[in-house]
Amino acid sequence: MRILLVEDDAKIASFILKGLRAAGYAVDHAPEGETGLHLALTEPYDAAIVDVMLPLLDGLSLVRRLRAAGLQMPVLILSAKGAVEDRVKGLQTGADDYLTKPFAFSELLARLQALIRRATRAAEPTRLSFGDLSADLLTREVTRGGLRIALQPREFALLEYLLRNAGRIVSKTMIMEHVWDYHFDPQTNVVEARISRLREKIDRDFEPKLIHTVRGVGYVLRDEKPFLA
Repeated sequence: MRILLVEDDAKIASFILKGLRAAGYAVDHAPEGETGLHLALTEPYDAAIVDVMLPLLDGLSLVRRLRAAGLQMPVLILSAKGAVEDRVKGLQTGADDYLTKPFAFSELLARLQALIRRATRAAEPTRLSFGDLSADLLTREVTRGGLRIALQPREFALLEYLLRNAGRIVSKTMIMEHVWDYHFDPQTNVVEARISRLREKIDRDFEPKLIHTVRGVGYVLRDEKPFLA
């Protein structure tokens, strides 16, 4: 899952970035509204977290312009203003939720996850499964054949992306954009290395093998023998 954070307060931004990345999210950060708007209009995001008081372009104007452009990704507004009229105004601009500062990171994360589930019609899939492989999106517990498998946050994010696209080939570029928070560098082997570690955990001791390499294209999660690997 790839998140856009538009926040000008360096300490708050660092706090949110650290927490979201530890939870396995890819996060791009914009310190002011104009950059945030540009990123939102040109890059694929699953959700955005937007502060109200921003330089160059305020958060509410940013949300209005996103909605005017037809973007429907969920937006969580952050604000130091907690009055009812402020919350109502934020929601009326097109934001999906409103969180008042100061806040606990656990609440921000829970609200963000709820917005993403609703946007992807995933109030049902709090669990993703493929064959005997299962991942609980709330507890982050992964099992295969009934056996629990411990994954690091980035490994879980990679597995979640593969599960959401089960049966479809995903390129290294697609994986980098949705699982990591930087653009694809053809010289890096980070995707191959993380795929290898994930295979060690969910495929090595099980049959059939689920993660397949499609040479020159990317990877696919399926329970058949690879036809191009």
